[in-house]
Amino acid sequence: MGEGRRTILITGASAGIGAALARVCAARGYDLILTARREGPLQALAEDLAAAHGVAATAVVADLAEPNAPGRLFEAIAARGLRVDGLVNNAGFSRTTGFLATDPADHAAMIRVMLTAPVELSRLALPDMVARGWGRVLNVASLAGQMPATGGDTLYGPIKSFLIKASQGLWLETQGKGVNVTALCPGYTYTEFHDVNGSREQVSAAYPKWMWMDADRVARIGWDAVEANRPRVTPGVANNVLAALGGLLPDALALKMVGGHARRLDRL
Repeated sequence: MGEGRRTILITGASAGIGAALARVCAARGYDLILTARREGPLQALAEDLAAAHGVAATAVVADLAEPNAPGRLFEAIAARGLRVDGLVNNAGFSRTTGFLATDPADHAAMIRVMLTAPVELSRLALPDMVARGWGRVLNVASLAGQMPATGGDTLYGPIKSFLIKASQGLWLETQGKGVNVTALCPGYTYTEFHDVNGSREQVSAAYPKWMWMDADRVARIGWDAVEANRPRVTPGVANNVLAALGGLLPDALALKMVGGHARRLDRL
Protein backbone atom coordinates (compact mmCIF):
# COMPACT_ATOMS: atom_id res chain seq x y z
CA MET A 1 0.00 0.00 0.00
CA GLY A 2 1.33 3.41 -0.96
CA GLU A 3 2.29 5.74 1.87
CA GLY A 4 -0.75 7.84 2.81
CA ARG A 5 -2.96 6.40 0.05
CA ARG A 6 -6.40 4.93 0.58
CA THR A 7 -7.19 1.39 -0.55
CA ILE A 8 -10.43 0.43 -2.32
CA LEU A 9 -11.77 -3.15 -2.37
CA ILE A 10 -13.78 -3.90 -5.53
CA THR A 11 -15.76 -7.13 -5.98
CA GLY A 12 -16.51 -8.53 -9.42
CA ALA A 13 -13.50 -6.55 -10.63
CA SER A 14 -12.32 -8.74 -13.51
CA ALA A 15 -14.61 -7.21 -16.16
CA GLY A 16 -17.44 -4.80 -16.89
CA ILE A 17 -18.39 -2.04 -14.46
CA GLY A 18 -16.11 -3.51 -11.78
CA ALA A 19 -13.05 -3.27 -13.99
CA ALA A 20 -14.12 0.21 -15.11
CA LEU A 21 -14.39 1.32 -11.47
CA ALA A 22 -10.94 -0.10 -10.84
CA ARG A 23 -9.58 2.03 -13.70
CA VAL A 24 -11.32 5.13 -12.34
CA CYS A 25 -10.01 4.61 -8.80
CA ALA A 26 -6.47 3.86 -9.99
CA ALA A 27 -6.44 6.98 -12.15
CA ARG A 28 -7.40 9.01 -9.07
CA GLY A 29 -4.55 7.60 -7.01
CA TYR A 30 -6.25 4.95 -4.93
CA ASP A 31 -4.56 1.65 -4.17
CA LEU A 32 -6.71 -1.35 -5.03
CA ILE A 33 -7.73 -4.77 -3.80
CA LEU A 34 -9.45 -6.53 -6.69
CA THR A 35 -11.49 -9.68 -6.21
CA ALA A 36 -13.40 -11.99 -8.53
CA ARG A 37 -13.60 -15.70 -9.38
CA ARG A 38 -11.33 -15.59 -12.47
CA GLU A 39 -7.67 -15.31 -11.52
CA GLY A 40 -6.21 -14.66 -14.99
CA PRO A 41 -8.18 -11.52 -15.93
CA LEU A 42 -8.02 -10.27 -12.34
CA GLN A 43 -4.24 -10.55 -12.10
CA ALA A 44 -3.77 -9.01 -15.56
CA LEU A 45 -5.92 -6.02 -14.62
CA ALA A 46 -4.04 -5.53 -11.33
CA GLU A 47 -0.69 -5.56 -13.12
CA ASP A 48 -1.89 -3.18 -15.86
CA LEU A 49 -3.29 -0.65 -13.39
CA ALA A 50 -0.20 -0.76 -11.17
CA ALA A 51 2.04 -0.11 -14.18
CA ALA A 52 -0.17 2.60 -15.68
CA HIS A 53 -0.88 4.61 -12.53
CA GLY A 54 1.85 3.75 -10.03
CA VAL A 55 -0.62 2.40 -7.48
CA ALA A 56 -0.55 -0.83 -5.51
CA ALA A 57 -3.06 -3.31 -6.94
CA THR A 58 -3.57 -6.67 -5.25
CA ALA A 59 -5.62 -9.51 -6.75
CA VAL A 60 -7.44 -11.81 -4.32
CA VAL A 61 -9.48 -14.62 -5.89
CA ALA A 62 -12.81 -15.27 -4.17
CA ASP A 63 -16.20 -16.73 -5.06
CA LEU A 64 -18.83 -14.78 -3.14
CA ALA A 65 -21.41 -17.48 -3.90
CA GLU A 66 -19.66 -19.68 -1.34
CA PRO A 67 -20.89 -19.52 2.28
CA ASN A 68 -18.60 -17.50 4.56
CA ALA A 69 -16.73 -16.05 1.56
CA PRO A 70 -16.84 -12.43 2.85
CA GLY A 71 -15.17 -13.40 6.12
CA ARG A 72 -12.51 -15.45 4.37
CA LEU A 73 -11.87 -12.58 1.95
CA PHE A 74 -11.24 -10.15 4.82
CA GLU A 75 -8.96 -12.69 6.49
CA ALA A 76 -6.95 -12.95 3.25
CA ILE A 77 -6.74 -9.16 3.04
CA ALA A 78 -5.54 -8.88 6.65
CA ALA A 79 -2.97 -11.64 6.07
CA ARG A 80 -1.45 -9.47 3.32
CA GLY A 81 -1.15 -6.54 5.71
CA LEU A 82 -3.77 -4.52 3.86
CA ARG A 83 -6.78 -2.56 5.06
CA VAL A 84 -10.04 -1.56 3.38
CA ASP A 85 -10.72 2.18 3.23
CA GLY A 86 -13.39 1.92 0.55
CA LEU A 87 -15.67 -0.87 -0.64
CA VAL A 88 -17.34 -1.37 -4.02
CA ASN A 89 -19.98 -4.10 -3.98
CA ASN A 90 -20.21 -4.83 -7.70
CA ALA A 91 -20.23 -8.63 -8.15
CA GLY A 92 -23.43 -9.95 -9.67
CA PHE A 93 -25.20 -12.03 -12.29
CA SER A 94 -28.74 -12.95 -13.33
CA ARG A 95 -30.74 -15.85 -14.69
CA THR A 96 -33.38 -15.04 -17.34
CA THR A 97 -34.95 -18.47 -17.83
CA GLY A 98 -37.78 -17.89 -15.37
CA PHE A 99 -38.24 -18.71 -11.71
CA LEU A 100 -39.46 -22.28 -12.15
CA ALA A 101 -36.95 -23.13 -14.88
CA THR A 102 -33.95 -21.92 -12.88
CA ASP A 103 -31.96 -24.28 -10.68
CA PRO A 104 -32.63 -23.40 -7.01
CA ALA A 105 -28.85 -23.50 -6.49
CA ASP A 106 -28.54 -20.59 -8.93
CA HIS A 107 -31.15 -18.64 -6.99
CA ALA A 108 -29.25 -19.28 -3.77
CA ALA A 109 -26.01 -18.13 -5.40
CA MET A 110 -27.65 -14.95 -6.69
CA ILE A 111 -28.89 -14.10 -3.22
CA ARG A 112 -25.49 -14.77 -1.64
CA VAL A 113 -23.50 -12.82 -4.25
CA MET A 114 -25.75 -9.79 -4.66
CA LEU A 115 -27.58 -9.49 -1.34
CA THR A 116 -25.89 -11.40 1.48
CA ALA A 117 -22.29 -10.64 0.47
CA PRO A 118 -22.75 -6.84 0.19
CA VAL A 119 -24.38 -6.81 3.62
CA GLU A 120 -21.64 -8.92 5.20
CA LEU A 121 -18.79 -7.07 3.48
CA SER A 122 -20.23 -3.71 4.53
CA ARG A 123 -20.55 -4.93 8.12
CA LEU A 124 -16.93 -6.09 8.07
CA ALA A 125 -15.57 -2.89 6.52
CA LEU A 126 -17.61 -0.10 8.09
CA PRO A 127 -16.44 -0.24 11.73
CA ASP A 128 -12.84 0.59 10.79
CA MET A 129 -13.98 3.23 8.30
CA VAL A 130 -16.00 4.95 11.02
CA ALA A 131 -13.12 4.62 13.50
CA ARG A 132 -10.72 6.27 11.02
CA GLY A 133 -13.25 8.94 10.07
CA TRP A 134 -13.02 8.17 6.34
CA GLY A 135 -14.70 5.63 4.10
CA ARG A 136 -16.47 5.03 0.81
CA VAL A 137 -19.13 2.37 0.08
CA LEU A 138 -20.44 2.15 -3.47
CA ASN A 139 -23.13 -0.47 -4.03
CA VAL A 140 -23.71 -1.26 -7.70
CA ALA A 141 -27.47 -1.76 -7.89
CA SER A 142 -29.49 -1.30 -11.09
CA LEU A 143 -32.24 0.66 -12.80
CA ALA A 144 -34.15 -2.62 -12.42
CA GLY A 145 -34.26 -1.96 -8.67
CA GLN A 146 -36.28 1.21 -9.31
CA MET A 147 -38.70 -0.37 -11.79
CA PRO A 148 -41.65 -2.75 -11.39
CA ALA A 149 -40.72 -6.40 -11.08
CA THR A 150 -40.27 -8.42 -14.27
CA GLY A 151 -40.74 -12.06 -15.12
CA GLY A 152 -37.86 -14.15 -16.37
CA ASP A 153 -35.12 -12.63 -14.24
CA THR A 154 -37.58 -12.73 -11.36
CA LEU A 155 -35.22 -12.21 -8.43
CA TYR A 156 -32.83 -9.70 -10.00
CA GLY A 157 -34.93 -6.53 -9.62
CA PRO A 158 -36.04 -7.28 -6.04
CA ILE A 159 -32.44 -7.97 -4.99
CA LYS A 160 -31.30 -4.67 -6.51
CA SER A 161 -34.21 -2.85 -4.87
CA PHE A 162 -33.05 -4.21 -1.51
CA LEU A 163 -29.52 -2.98 -2.22
CA ILE A 164 -30.80 0.54 -2.97
CA LYS A 165 -32.81 0.68 0.25
CA ALA A 166 -29.96 -0.75 2.31
CA SER A 167 -27.60 1.85 0.82
CA GLN A 168 -29.97 4.65 1.74
CA GLY A 169 -30.20 3.34 5.30
CA LEU A 170 -26.41 3.15 5.58
CA TRP A 171 -26.14 6.67 4.13
CA LEU A 172 -28.37 7.92 6.95
CA GLU A 173 -26.41 6.02 9.61
CA THR A 174 -23.00 7.26 8.46
CA GLN A 175 -23.74 10.97 8.13
CA GLY A 176 -21.19 13.08 9.98
CA LYS A 177 -18.78 10.15 10.34
CA GLY A 178 -16.65 10.75 7.25
CA VAL A 179 -18.13 7.74 5.45
CA ASN A 180 -19.98 8.19 2.14
CA VAL A 181 -22.46 5.58 0.87
CA THR A 182 -24.02 5.52 -2.61
CA ALA A 183 -26.19 3.15 -4.64
CA LEU A 184 -25.23 3.24 -8.33
CA CYS A 185 -28.21 2.30 -10.53
CA PRO A 186 -27.08 1.82 -14.14
CA GLY A 187 -29.42 0.86 -16.96
CA TYR A 188 -28.28 -1.11 -20.00
CA THR A 189 -24.47 -0.99 -20.05
CA TYR A 190 -21.99 -2.50 -22.50
CA THR A 191 -20.35 -5.27 -20.45
CA GLU A 192 -20.09 -9.08 -20.40
CA PHE A 193 -23.20 -9.24 -18.18
CA HIS A 194 -25.69 -10.07 -20.94
CA ASP A 195 -23.27 -12.50 -22.58
CA VAL A 196 -23.02 -14.48 -19.35
CA ASN A 197 -26.78 -14.72 -18.79
CA GLY A 198 -27.42 -15.52 -22.46
CA SER A 199 -29.54 -12.47 -23.29
CA ARG A 200 -27.06 -10.49 -25.43
CA GLU A 201 -28.78 -11.10 -28.77
CA GLN A 202 -32.25 -10.43 -27.36
CA VAL A 203 -31.52 -7.18 -25.53
CA SER A 204 -29.36 -5.83 -28.35
CA ALA A 205 -32.21 -6.34 -30.79
CA ALA A 206 -34.90 -5.05 -28.43
CA TYR A 207 -33.32 -1.76 -27.37
CA PRO A 208 -31.79 1.05 -29.49
CA LYS A 209 -28.20 2.15 -29.08
CA TRP A 210 -29.16 5.42 -27.38
CA MET A 211 -30.42 3.44 -24.37
CA TRP A 212 -26.99 1.88 -23.80
CA MET A 213 -24.10 3.42 -21.87
CA ASP A 214 -20.37 2.77 -21.78
CA ALA A 215 -19.07 1.08 -18.62
CA ASP A 216 -16.31 3.65 -18.14
CA ARG A 217 -18.83 6.51 -18.16
CA VAL A 218 -21.07 4.68 -15.69
CA ALA A 219 -18.06 4.09 -13.44
CA ARG A 220 -17.03 7.75 -13.49
CA ILE A 221 -20.56 8.87 -12.63
CA GLY A 222 -20.75 6.32 -9.82
CA TRP A 223 -17.43 7.25 -8.24
CA ASP A 224 -18.13 10.98 -8.53
CA ALA A 225 -21.43 10.36 -6.73
CA VAL A 226 -19.87 8.50 -3.79
CA GLU A 227 -17.17 11.16 -3.45
CA ALA A 228 -19.99 13.74 -3.32
CA ASN A 229 -21.88 11.57 -0.78
CA ARG A 230 -25.02 11.21 -2.89
CA PRO A 231 -27.20 8.37 -1.55
CA ARG A 232 -28.25 7.26 -5.05
CA VAL A 233 -27.29 7.99 -8.64
CA THR A 234 -28.84 6.78 -11.90
CA PRO A 235 -26.60 7.47 -14.91
CA GLY A 236 -28.22 8.81 -18.08
CA VAL A 237 -31.21 11.04 -18.77
CA ALA A 238 -33.30 8.24 -20.29
CA ASN A 239 -32.69 6.01 -17.27
CA ASN A 240 -33.76 8.77 -14.89
CA VAL A 241 -36.97 9.26 -16.86
CA LEU A 242 -37.69 5.54 -16.72
CA ALA A 243 -36.96 5.43 -12.99
CA ALA A 244 -39.34 8.33 -12.40
CA LEU A 245 -42.08 6.66 -14.45
CA GLY A 246 -41.56 3.42 -12.59
CA GLY A 247 -42.27 5.19 -9.33
CA LEU A 248 -45.34 7.10 -10.59
CA LEU A 249 -47.31 4.56 -12.60
CA PRO A 250 -50.08 2.55 -10.89
CA ASP A 251 -49.17 -1.11 -10.35
CA ALA A 252 -51.60 -2.42 -12.98
CA LEU A 253 -50.21 -0.16 -15.71
CA ALA A 254 -46.59 -0.61 -14.64
CA LEU A 255 -46.85 -4.41 -14.62
CA LYS A 256 -48.55 -4.35 -18.03
CA MET A 257 -45.65 -2.27 -19.35
CA VAL A 258 -42.92 -4.59 -18.06
CA GLY A 259 -44.96 -7.63 -19.08
CA GLY A 260 -44.83 -6.34 -22.65
CA HIS A 261 -41.07 -5.97 -22.28
CA ALA A 262 -40.73 -9.63 -21.23
CA ARG A 263 -42.91 -10.89 -24.08
CA ARG A 264 -40.94 -8.81 -26.57
CA LEU A 265 -37.69 -10.44 -25.45
CA ASP A 266 -39.27 -13.91 -25.58
CA ARG A 267 -40.29 -13.39 -29.22
CA LEU A 268 -36.81 -12.35 -30.38
